[in-house]
Amino acid sequence: MNTVDAVREVVATVPRGRVVSYGDVGKRIGVGPRQVGRVMGLLGDGVPWWRVVRADGTPATCHEGRAPALLRGEGVPMVGARVDMGRGRHRWAH
Repeated sequence: MNTVDAVREVVATVPRGRVVSYGDVGKRIGVGPRQVGRVMGLLGDGVPWWRVVRADGTPATCHEGRAPALLRGEGVPMVGARVDMGRGRHRWAH
């Protein structure tokens, strides 16, 4: 399986109301977070891109900045403009 397909597969399985970091995705498929970020830029709206955040909880800034609103709509706790990564029940660990 190539990297694009592997990232797509992992991101597609992140449940509603949960998030993963770029590094979390990378660890699952054996690549670095920057590679995951590059691949995420290739994926369209067919996967829940807004559920992938930076390690510090900063949501994606692409797609006209819609990620924070989509995350809040799913009940993901935010502290200011970041996902509260300290609340373990929202960080998905498959």
